[in-house]
Amino acid sequence: MVVDQDQQWLLGCLTASLDPNQNVRSFAETSLNQASLQPAAVLLKQFIKKHWRENEEDFEHPLVSNEEKALIRGLLLGSLDDSHRKICTAISMDISSIATYDWPEEWPELLPFLLKLISDQSNLNGVHGALRCLALLSGDLDDKDVPTLVPVLFPCLHAVVSSPQSYDKYMRGKALSIFYSCISVLGTMSGVYKTETTTLVTPLLKVWMNQFSLTLEHPVQPDDPDDWSLRMEVLKCLNQFVQNFPFLMESELIAIMRPLWHTFESSLQVYLRSSVEGAEDSYDGRYDSDGQEKSLDTFVIQLFEFLSTIVSSRRLAKVIASNVRDLVYQTVAFLQVTEQQIHTWSTDVNQFVADEDEGSFSCRISGILLLEEVVNTFGREGINAVVDAAGKRFHESQNEKTAGSPSWWRIREAALFALASLADQLDDAEDLGTDHANLAKFVEQLIMEDTGTGYHECPFLYARIFTAVAKFSSVINPGILEHFLNAAVRAINMDVPPPVKVGACRALLQLLPDMNRSVILPQIMNLFSSLTDLLHQASDETLILVLETLQQAIKAGHEASASIESIISPVILNVWVAHVSDPFISIDIIDVLEAIKNSPGCLHPLTSRILPFIGPALNKPHQQTEGLVSGSLDLLTMLLKGAPSDIVKTAYEFCFDAVIRIILHSEDNSELQNATECLAAFISSGRQELLSWSGDPSFTMRSLLDAASRLLNPDLECSGSLFAGKYILQLILHLPSEMSPHVQDLVAALVRRMQSAEISGFRSSLLLIFARLVHMSYPNVDQFINLLVSVPAAGHENSFAYVMTEWTKQQGEIQGAYQIKVTCSALALLLSTRHSEFAKVNVPGYQIQSNGGITTRSKAKSAPEQWTIIPLPMKILALLADTLIEIQEQVLGCEDEDSEWEEVDEVNVEGEKDLLRSTGASQSSKPSYDQLEAMARTFENQDDGDGDDDFHVTDPLNEINLASYLADFMLKFSSGDRPLFDNLCQGLTNAQKNVIQTVLNR
Repeated sequence: MVVDQDQQWLLGCLTASLDPNQNVRSFAETSLNQASLQPAAVLLKQFIKKHWRENEEDFEHPLVSNEEKALIRGLLLGSLDDSHRKICTAISMDISSIATYDWPEEWPELLPFLLKLISDQSNLNGVHGALRCLALLSGDLDDKDVPTLVPVLFPCLHAVVSSPQSYDKYMRGKALSIFYSCISVLGTMSGVYKTETTTLVTPLLKVWMNQFSLTLEHPVQPDDPDDWSLRMEVLKCLNQFVQNFPFLMESELIAIMRPLWHTFESSLQVYLRSSVEGAEDSYDGRYDSDGQEKSLDTFVIQLFEFLSTIVSSRRLAKVIASNVRDLVYQTVAFLQVTEQQIHTWSTDVNQFVADEDEGSFSCRISGILLLEEVVNTFGREGINAVVDAAGKRFHESQNEKTAGSPSWWRIREAALFALASLADQLDDAEDLGTDHANLAKFVEQLIMEDTGTGYHECPFLYARIFTAVAKFSSVINPGILEHFLNAAVRAINMDVPPPVKVGACRALLQLLPDMNRSVILPQIMNLFSSLTDLLHQASDETLILVLETLQQAIKAGHEASASIESIISPVILNVWVAHVSDPFISIDIIDVLEAIKNSPGCLHPLTSRILPFIGPALNKPHQQTEGLVSGSLDLLTMLLKGAPSDIVKTAYEFCFDAVIRIILHSEDNSELQNATECLAAFISSGRQELLSWSGDPSFTMRSLLDAASRLLNPDLECSGSLFAGKYILQLILHLPSEMSPHVQDLVAALVRRMQSAEISGFRSSLLLIFARLVHMSYPNVDQFINLLVSVPAAGHENSFAYVMTEWTKQQGEIQGAYQIKVTCSALALLLSTRHSEFAKVNVPGYQIQSNGGITTRSKAKSAPEQWTIIPLPMKILALLADTLIEIQEQVLGCEDEDSEWEEVDEVNVEGEKDLLRSTGASQSSKPSYDQLEAMARTFENQDDGDGDDDFHVTDPLNEINLASYLADFMLKFSSGDRPLFDNLCQGLTNAQKNVIQTVLNR
């Protein structure tokens, strides 16, 4: 029998409890007693959650009596000074759990007790327990608690932090974490209560800044994670001060910069020894007893974050301006690949790809974010600092290489990493003002220097060179780009370390779309072959990268793709089958197949390859492996979009009936969603012809209506019906005459489905159908309103009252240019009828603001959101005005932000002026009508990003110029009934009135 460590400990204690030696027996009995306390404390937390307070979500009978509650609270406070930290932590969590219910009203003695315990230097266990408990409680403190706590709590915390001779680094760090939580609340409050928070913060600022300086003054030491954690808490506190009270910090920051710089420089030396060289312990991936990470990386990331906050503030950046070159130079050294990363990336190339992605986070990425802030704030001076630092580090690597150092490549890779990460900003710089002739020659020198170095000798450097080439492809000499394109193609086909192939793929991703065809075509067949072979070796992140590269190769090869379709397509389909259950990989595979489909001469052979495979899978869905049916529907949808009629008809014969059956009978939400999209694609591409392909148009139409009926069934899960709106939109767009007799039934079904829907986005998609029906009823919109009035709606006077209440509530959340055009213009059409039913409907208007402060969970429960109630026509007019304001803000930006938050650098200011000039706008707050038209064009050109362009492009409403449409409506509506219009405008905000006045004055 295998016995783990805990079991061995238990057996040892039990054996020792029988020992004849009294001391051994006592020690064993004490250990067993302590071991039983920790799980008891955990069980008590679960008990509190279930039985402490009625009306809570997890409450179960019986309810703890008030007498029992008082007893438990007292026992817990009495146990808070337990010498075992795990037990102390568990008890603190119990106290925190009770405090969420009882403090301060029913437990007023809690805080005085904790403050007294903190102040008792003779009971260090008690200090630890009180700090641990307060650290847990501080996360729930709000704007009412903190101002009253500051005068009594902060002196206690300062006494702990400033007494290293009495308290260890752990306790001092815990005191700082409590201070940080309170300062964070004050910072949040400062937006509303600036005077009050300034009054609170000002007296304590100097004493705490002095303490922070003392903590940061001493050099960072290796193998001391408690010191790293203590400094990290200091940096977090400083970050809050700088973010929320920059006007107070301006004078204090100068004094703290010297100790901060000492910490920065000394931490670099420790980081190089511990993380980069691996000569000392970096405590990577390790945590303290409270679950907080204590690695060197975590501390350095926090250091970078604080420096970034300083640099990004134009008020405070001047304190670092004279040292910006040194800051950048030192930061580049932090960007070196660590020993741990070399080990991890060499054994797991997927992790290498994941860590290189923009979404990942590490010390390297954090350092790059600091450099980006430097460039954004200091402009040309920041750019020069980066280029100069990269040049110096490059020469240092040359010297190291000459001296025979095996790690010479690391600092060169870091310099390239810095440059490549800032490529966009560097490309935009007109004059670097450095010793280098220009950026192109400088980058070319760096990337060409190591072309003779073997791939195996420095794989990560070569990977970075390939990436740098991709990033700077717009400025590098075409001959050099061609050299690296050829090198990348060869690398993919060679026996080289996987990171090199990753870099080669990244280079090809960027180079292929813009490279001259005459350069690509001689290489394309070899590239197809290499990438196809690589598919068999790749997995997870690397597979996605190879697929993306193959997609670009197919697009670049275009004409050549037809000759190898018969080779590539079967391989891709096999990869698709193997990964069909992985949505991230399968969608990339379908993108590759779509690229093949769009290549000349490939559509028909690809279709003949896909349909015989997916047809049987869709016709016998219950016999398929997980994900195959859903994936097959995705694949079919891709084939149908934009396909010619003969392809759609062939797909119809293979799969249409099967898609209908899946919608009617499947209980799998993924299958229902994909089948719904597929059916929408059938209608969008097949249109009226589709009805005749079966030989019985009425039967086909009946099948389409049956599918709609299932999707609108209120008993069906919302997730399964998610794309019902998209499908029904295609029905009414492309089969209007066939849908006309069913409009009343459709409206009733839509209302029932909306009322049962729990997903806000789903309700919005169904509202789009109502909006489109409004347009289709024009010029008899009042008849459509009468229809809505005739249809009942549970809990409301009629469907008109329900739909308009829901519509006006959801309109602000509707996204996508097409969706906003259709719904806004439909609201205008509805309002223009002046139908008598409008006078009977009142809807939520504006949210009633609370008395201010932070909304905590308890506040939210006791005081839910409240709204004014206003007439429906007033709400519609307000929504239409808001749409014009939103279009305006997309170009002009928000101009009324507090000056402390409006930290814009010179380059950005100039860019904003250019943008204003491009729309003909003055820099006043009221745009002219012509400016609104220009803004609307910006709005028109925005990408919806919802992947539905193929479905929307055929709708004439997609051509609406929304600004012009709404302006025309405002003019006609105001002139048609001026008293009504003026009355409605009285309930609008000043911003809404201003934008309406703009269009009326044209």
